[in-house]
Amino acid sequence: MQYILFDLDGTLIDHFTTIHKSVAFTQRKLGLSQSDYSKVRATVGGSVPITLSKLCGEDKVSLAEPLFRKHFEEIILDYVFTLPGADWLLENLKKRGDKLGVFTNKYAGHTRLVLAHLGLDQWLDVIIGTGDSDCPYRKPDPLFTAHALEKMDCASEDALMIGDSPYDLAAAEAGCIACYLVATGSHSTEQLSEYIVSNHIYKDLHELGEKLFGLELPK
Repeated sequence: MQYILFDLDGTLIDHFTTIHKSVAFTQRKLGLSQSDYSKVRATVGGSVPITLSKLCGEDKVSLAEPLFRKHFEEIILDYVFTLPGADWLLENLKKRGDKLGVFTNKYAGHTRLVLAHLGLDQWLDVIIGTGDSDCPYRKPDPLFTAHALEKMDCASEDALMIGDSPYDLAAAEAGCIACYLVATGSHSTEQLSEYIVSNHIYKDLHELGEKLFGLELPK
């Protein structure tokens, strides 16, 4: 049995349109120029405060964050969708006996809501997000990685991390966890290769499932 932690946004799901619309709403409310979709997508990864500091300015994060979160919650399920291969990958890994978890900087409540909406929660043993009373951490805080390993009930040498960004790699490295990245989120294959060796990068979940886990591709 393998213990596999998955990032959420850009790895298993696409929530970028929702995030972009919420950023644009926030910028309008603050009288700022609106960032286009591609800029927002490239900025997502660390946490909401980090994203907003880059798009709205560090001095405006305290004003921007409540505006963003309110609008995000209003449209949270309107534009989200499962990335190709996510259902197939999780189902087949679960069927072969692996223990699966989601490990994300998204609020835990939002994470559970979205995963249930998309039907991905049926394959997951553990859902780890931020914002719960027992989890004030965010990637790449080593305490967050340690919390994830505790929830998965495994040692770092028995775990794998699957993500789409340098933040996921940093979170994995903070816990001495092997990490593999997919170019389905905020970074391209070329950009990811600046942080990790190329044989740990996959173009999508189908390639990762076939080449890393030895799964048979769906017909």
